[in-house]
Amino acid sequence: MAMSGGKDDGSPMMEMNTTPLIDVMLVLLIMFIITIPVATHSIDIDLPVATPPTNTPPPIDPVKNKVVLTFNNQILWNGTQIDGPRLMSSLEATTKMNPEPELQFQPEPNASYELSAQVLQIIKASKVTKFGFVGNEQFSEFGK
Repeated sequence: MAMSGGKDDGSPMMEMNTTPLIDVMLVLLIMFIITIPVATHSIDIDLPVATPPTNTPPPIDPVKNKVVLTFNNQILWNGTQIDGPRLMSSLEATTKMNPEPELQFQPEPNASYELSAQVLQIIKASKVTKFGFVGNEQFSEFGK
């Protein structure tokens, strides 16, 4: 390995050798990275505690129960909002009653056809025997 001592004409070298300076800077950089503590501090936050949903079934009338479908895709059981599985359990509870209460089905005029089909499938699967459509006059021309 040859080192340059200047130009061939004998004049001294005018540039500074920066290799040792860069080496020292890299070592210092590595030392600073190693000595910086890892961010282990934490911030305590009190999160709200979730309340368990009430799984109390809606009341079942021993004479008649009404299922209403609203225009914003809600299923109402005797005026109480209910979902599909809870509707199924309520319907099964009515089939075990003696005598079985009548089930009235009333979709609102702007209720979703898809939701109506789903609820009718649930009613059919529950094997309800006393079933009737209520409020069909709202869909006829003469009922308005």
